[in-house]
Amino acid sequence: MKGKLQTKLQSKYTFKENNLILDNEGKRYILKIKDLAEEDKPRERLIKHGPSVLSGAELLAIVLGVGTKKEEVFTMAFRIFKEYGEKNIVSQTNPKILEKDINIPLTKACQIVACFELGRRFFKKTPSGRITIRTAKQAYNYLKDMRNLPKEQLRGLYLNSRYRLIQDEVISIGSLTANIVHPREVFRPALEYSAAAIIVAHNHPSGSLKPTKGDIETTKQLVKAGKILGVDLLDHIIITKNKFVSIPVDYS
Repeated sequence: MKGKLQTKLQSKYTFKENNLILDNEGKRYILKIKDLAEEDKPRERLIKHGPSVLSGAELLAIVLGVGTKKEEVFTMAFRIFKEYGEKNIVSQTNPKILEKDINIPLTKACQIVACFELGRRFFKKTPSGRITIRTAKQAYNYLKDMRNLPKEQLRGLYLNSRYRLIQDEVISIGSLTANIVHPREVFRPALEYSAAAIIVAHNHPSGSLKPTKGDIETTKQLVKAGKILGVDLLDHIIITKNKFVSIPVDYS
């Protein structure tokens, strides 16, 4: 008995691997690449069948190559798409923001930005400048990919004088219930791309459409900052899973 107790006291703690993702179907195990048969691994499938059969996360896992000591590459790829959103990850051009927002190494963030920059340069089918947004409904239809994001995210749509979209940018990512933003972060892309107006939107993972005091105060501050810079804030939209609402923008 004493020997068994001594052995137990000297043994090291070990952690079980329990990677789960919560979605509408309940708990679902995220497979690691090591769990897959050789012919089912992303790189082998790409070689045999071409890129069209792979999911976005599988393609991203190939781009990243390997994970980190804390996170396997397949798990990392699924988490990035889950937390950041597929459309948003494509439009993010600052690797330092990615590093901070989704807690990945800067080298991985650089790989992602470089990958999608190549896509924008050579294969972009629908330039953002061809999209016109004149109403809150049109803005919501464009931003529908924000509906299921697990964390609160602030997004900016930057328009020219003809209401054409010239830049779509993730401004910040907060926690499950809150987001922190400064006007300079909202208007920096407006100045960089010479936008005439902006539409900002953020999601409420809680499902509540009611603007918080912080939402209303942020809107007022953005209106004031826009007046100084000569950039109109056209709308501030709150998005939930199935609905949206506009926070009144008062220029009086």
